[in-house]
Amino acid sequence: MPANTSVQLTTNNIGNREDLSDMIYRVAAEDTPFVSNIGKTTASSTYHEWQTETLAAPNPANAQTEGNQNLNNNSAPNLTTRVGNFTQIYAKVGEVSNTQQTVKSAGQSGSLARQKLLKGIENTRDMEARMVGNFASLGGATRTHAGALAWLTSNVSRGSGGSNGGFSAGVVSAATNGTQRTFTENLLKAVLATGFGNGAKPSQAYMGPTTKQAFSSFTGIADIRVDSDGKSRANIVGAADVYVSDFGNLTLIPHPYGLTRDCLLIDPKFWAVSTLRPMKAEDLAKTGDAQAFQIVGEVTLECRNERGNGVIADLS
Repeated sequence: MPANTSVQLTTNNIGNREDLSDMIYRVAAEDTPFVSNIGKTTASSTYHEWQTETLAAPNPANAQTEGNQNLNNNSAPNLTTRVGNFTQIYAKVGEVSNTQQTVKSAGQSGSLARQKLLKGIENTRDMEARMVGNFASLGGATRTHAGALAWLTSNVSRGSGGSNGGFSAGVVSAATNGTQRTFTENLLKAVLATGFGNGAKPSQAYMGPTTKQAFSSFTGIADIRVDSDGKSRANIVGAADVYVSDFGNLTLIPHPYGLTRDCLLIDPKFWAVSTLRPMKAEDLAKTGDAQAFQIVGEVTLECRNERGNGVIADLS
């Protein structure tokens, strides 16, 4: 039965207050696993350099004549290799009107502070995506640093037509993509075996969500069941967190917005974020009835020795 025409309803009342929740719900990948897990160091120039070294191959024929004063097995000196990466300036700019900073907003204690927080998160996401990716280095005023995938040349598996990038003549070139292929356990085992021969002991594997799902089906996965108390059925764990290989354990780390076609195997001690200018918020000059700011910092990626890591590239 319809209401009488004399009834005041919410649909015809003029003065009802709005119902706006004080909660703001954000859905976006904010993790920076690669940057968070590797080392931290300091840069002092826009071109940051360090040295790497290795050992000669084992020589089972190393036998000397007793009493010989001049050894007949002279070997080359153990010289270091000098490598480097350019620093990159990361910046996000925002602006909030003075009126907006004055009015009362739902779910926001301060519009300016909130915008600085969000721009800071975006900046670190940009840094993570660059550092983990296949990006070349470039000098000049608009400098860019190379990403992890571009450095790797020793312990690699690539699809047909793919080729290494790597460091040469002061810069790092990006790897060339090959034909994509299905991720298999044999591909992983081959890279781990090559790496073991080169002295690599990667402990972390970074990959996109599709690759992570494929990885979870490999036979070397540890603990796919959770112990039961005897009174209930055991639970099957759908996600694999550790892969037990012939050469050690790999912690599997899915990456939410990078590594869409690669599985990156790293030893964290061979990587570092090198900071020339720490990330900070700076107020910009006022040019009107608003407050502008920037979140800015300058960093680079230090690949301490690419031989300690590996990659299975060109995965579908």
